[in-house]
Amino acid sequence: MADANKTEKPTPRKQKKAREQGQVARSRDLTSGLAFMAAVLCLGWSSTKFPSMWRGFFARTLHEAAAGNMASAPLLSWTAALLLGIAGPVLAVAWVSAASGSLAQGGLVFAPAALALKFSRLNPATRVQQLFSLPALSRFLRAVFPAAAVIYIAEATIMRDWGNVVSASRLTAKGIAGVVLGRAFEVAWKSALVLMAWAVIDFFLERQHLAGELRMSRQELKDDFKETEGNPLVKSRIRRLRRQTLRRRMLEDAKRASVIITNPNEFAIALEYKPAMAAPMVVAKGRNLLAQQIKQVARWHGIPMIENPPLAHALYRATEIGQYIPPKLYRAVAAILAAIHRAEKRAQAEMQVDRG
Repeated sequence: MADANKTEKPTPRKQKKAREQGQVARSRDLTSGLAFMAAVLCLGWSSTKFPSMWRGFFARTLHEAAAGNMASAPLLSWTAALLLGIAGPVLAVAWVSAASGSLAQGGLVFAPAALALKFSRLNPATRVQQLFSLPALSRFLRAVFPAAAVIYIAEATIMRDWGNVVSASRLTAKGIAGVVLGRAFEVAWKSALVLMAWAVIDFFLERQHLAGELRMSRQELKDDFKETEGNPLVKSRIRRLRRQTLRRRMLEDAKRASVIITNPNEFAIALEYKPAMAAPMVVAKGRNLLAQQIKQVARWHGIPMIENPPLAHALYRATEIGQYIPPKLYRAVAAILAAIHRAEKRAQAEMQVDRG
């Protein structure tokens, strides 16, 4: 039931941890298939050089034998040079192909955790259980199918050319070698193609198997998110406290506003202007509840409030807190500030008259 609950794709963090432990989708069949294919192609490409190399080897050997110098003839070095000339390039190409295939599948992975000593691996009961498990049966079947295909290809090729093989006994040594090597090379490259096709299938099966092992349950997904991003409840509380702090600071800044432009109920924008300033500045803005709080501050501190819905809409959408208003709104705001300034002058004059 635990595995049935793992329906979610693994997170990048879990994939990274699995990679650190050496869990990478790699197909050994694909690596060996690439090496075998490269070796077959390299042998086929260099097969034209074999006759001359063998001819030179035997010519030197016979020459030394005719001269009576066999005891001092460096046969060992000649044989090593012959084998190195034939097998060296083949082994080098096969090794490079295998290494490239392994790197292409999962990259270069250094996983010290996979090398750690685990006594469970030394337990005979665990090993026996692994031998008679479904993964072991799957690996056995995956090895049997390509082997059966290779045997079928070899048998079909021999049966097809059986007449030529039997009649090859009447040919020269070169003819016999050509028949035998030709059939062997055909079986080899066809088998390499079969192994490569099966190896590609095996690689995708390995990827699917690893993806299934790394799947996570919803609870594991939540725990992983908490470990990487933090507890969502804590983060939500931090964001809420930050918003509250910014709101208190903005309402405090609204106390120095010169005028409040309202919608009248939806928007409220507090503008500050002093003669030394280049243009009026937005010190607070809000809508709905925050707009009501800004207007409440204006009432408490005697800040003028002007109802101008088009201007309120434009200021709310075009400016941010701490920014000067855009030039296209200079004329409308200047008219409001001038009207407020005239009203204040009249109020001061009336107060002086009343006192006199």
